[in-house]
Amino acid sequence: MKRALAALVGIAFVFASAGLVSAQTPPATKPEEKKMEKKAPHHTAVGTVKTAGADSVVVAGKAKGKETEWTFAVNDKTKIKKAGKDVTAKDLAPGDKVTVRYMDEGGKMTAMTVSASAASKQAAKTKEEPAKK
Repeated sequence: MKRALAALVGIAFVFASAGLVSAQTPPATKPEEKKMEKKAPHHTAVGTVKTAGADSVVVAGKAKGKETEWTFAVNDKTKIKKAGKDVTAKDLAPGDKVTVRYMDEGGKMTAMTVSASAASKQAAKTKEEPAKK
């Protein structure tokens, strides 16, 4: 009787241990699920600011050898720096050279980071001269 009880307790211990081990391993994910977990790819655009507002920045530059213009949405997660300092989109001026890292979210280009350097004085003078004439 004692041997049967000891065997029963031993078997119960083995099954309990196996249950604890299986509870600790994460469930396997299917390859299709892994593909869906990936975030949208990031893109980079380089150009000059045409206009900047509180919620968007318009940048002119070249893409694949052609002149083009991009409009980027700006939100509270967008990090904007000008000359190494944190600024807002309103602080960007026309003519500022920018590098924009963005994500294309359903056809809407949302800026993640905007790095700007002030427009050169020569470029600023060239832009002002036609306005004075």
